[in-house]
Amino acid sequence: MPSRVFGANAPGSRITIGMIGMGRQAYYSNLKSFLNAADVQVVAVCDVDSWRLENARKAVEAHYAKQRASGSFGGCSAYSDFREFLGRADIDSVMISTPDHWHVPMATAAARAGKDISCEKPLTLSIAEGRVLSETVRRYGRVFRTDSEFRSHACFQRACELVVNGRIGQIHTIRTGVPAGDIAGPPERPMAAPEELDYDMWLGPAPFAPYTEKGVHPRRSYSRPGWMRVPDFCEGMITNWGAHLNDIAQWGNGTERTGPVEVEGTGEYPRDGLWNVLLKFEVRYRYAGGVRLIYDVSRPYVRFEGTEGWVEADYTTRAVTAEPQSVLKSRIKPDEIHLPLKDEKRDFIDAVKTRGRTLADAEVGHRTTSLCQLGHIAIQVGRKLTWDPEAERFVNDESANRLLRRPMRSPWRL
Repeated sequence: MPSRVFGANAPGSRITIGMIGMGRQAYYSNLKSFLNAADVQVVAVCDVDSWRLENARKAVEAHYAKQRASGSFGGCSAYSDFREFLGRADIDSVMISTPDHWHVPMATAAARAGKDISCEKPLTLSIAEGRVLSETVRRYGRVFRTDSEFRSHACFQRACELVVNGRIGQIHTIRTGVPAGDIAGPPERPMAAPEELDYDMWLGPAPFAPYTEKGVHPRRSYSRPGWMRVPDFCEGMITNWGAHLNDIAQWGNGTERTGPVEVEGTGEYPRDGLWNVLLKFEVRYRYAGGVRLIYDVSRPYVRFEGTEGWVEADYTTRAVTAEPQSVLKSRIKPDEIHLPLKDEKRDFIDAVKTRGRTLADAEVGHRTTSLCQLGHIAIQVGRKLTWDPEAERFVNDESANRLLRRPMRSPWRL
């Protein structure tokens, strides 16, 4: 039928998307966002856990069945290997919602296959692979969205808009915080992987480790997964929530495509157990212009301090506070800087259509993640480090530079 019969959202004009990784974040959040977008069609789902894969396929088909007079729909393909659908010419884009260690191999493969990419944060497990990701996306001309929703929260957008328009004078200090992570219980002994999980494929590029349920995710459940506390798969809260709050710090500071020049930090790790990511930390950064960033485990917030006052956005309350309070009444004039406020999925979809740049592309996401990783490296080496944000190397410190990469196993080495 001609497209005029359907209007702007005719089947042939919709953005088609394949979902890779159908765990908690994808099933409860990412998938629903795309299903509810009238100009998007989810055509494929992928997971190495067959229970999760089947649940996702059923959810997609049930959603689209409700929109049909027949009450049935069978057009969602299910894959256990993401590589199998990257060659499909009818898939425009992918949403990657896997554990962190898979982000870069999947995203770079998707870019080479000509797909646009939305990828969960934090993007990487190392600064070196972040550079690989950003350059690959640029080389193949793909649209990329770092899937952090914090730029879509009005409180953070408002705080940054006040800052970049000089309402608190010249910034000299930024403070960011994240919630505390989880403390591990007794270690688990290695066990047989459940029949529904292809554990070897789940490990992928990560170093081999015997299967334990707490090291992966609860069986047949969407409860909070254990892999988020295992360094081979995720660096814990320092990058997990840090990728949210420090992204806002970079946005308001105008440094979203660069980084600091100095970093030092302290932290505390668990004494035993499988979950061995940082429990507590405090990291101090200095930028070339003299601005300091202090990042710690406290609560999820961003505070900008300037020569004429301060402004703070709190994630829990979604409130913006300031001193003097008159800052909050300030109106951004037409000729001043207006920061966009848009849902992150809509930002991605619109950019796929226009071939424009998203609010948090691969370079922005890489720089935010690497900011967190710089702090983690400084904690590990136990000394102040000088960083060259252009070369993305530590100055005269080869032992620290060795931590810019992570071990990967064949055949997944970048």
